[in-house]
Amino acid sequence: MNWLQRKYWHYKLKGSPYQSLFCTPDKTEYVSLDCETTSLDPNRAELVTIAATKIIDNRIITSQPFEVRLRAPQSLDSGSVKIHRIRHQDLVDGISEKEALLELLDFISNRPLVGYHIRYDKKILDLACLRQLGFPLPNPLIEVSQIYHDKLERHLPNAYFDLSLDAICKHLELPIQDKHDALQDAISAALVFVRLTKGDLPNLTAPYT
Repeated sequence: MNWLQRKYWHYKLKGSPYQSLFCTPDKTEYVSLDCETTSLDPNRAELVTIAATKIIDNRIITSQPFEVRLRAPQSLDSGSVKIHRIRHQDLVDGISEKEALLELLDFISNRPLVGYHIRYDKKILDLACLRQLGFPLPNPLIEVSQIYHDKLERHLPNAYFDLSLDAICKHLELPIQDKHDALQDAISAALVFVRLTKGDLPNLTAPYT
């Protein structure tokens, strides 16, 4: 969201408890976020789970994560279960989409969102927020695979880079999660972000020779 869009929503929400979300974000803290949905098509996908963890300085606050499961949406079928392995019976205690979004906003405020394919997650959440609350998320986005690509490109121009999350974690000598649920993927993206912004890159030629 650019400054003009932020200004528009800040004016439009005058008097609303959500107006402050569209103030200039505090970039001293970040939130790593991931969603699981019923489809890879953002225009058809419905939310199944949302998870996030805060990043403060070089610390990932895994002791206080955000994780919610929603009620099973109508589009949850055998095809979407293959994507995230979450079945109808796993969502019997799920909450409503609106409740999930309100809890999410309370957790993330207007902090920048870090993630792997974060634009996909943001589009899903924007559509849900517009539907339930009447406004999109205000948060700036940080794509960890783009940071990784750009850093390698400066050292190895025109080389091939495997930008899968597991490959990035392996090259950066980070733990690879054995379970790819929303929270574990959010933590992995947070680890990549901290490694790339606070640490040194490992050997740049080994994975590509």
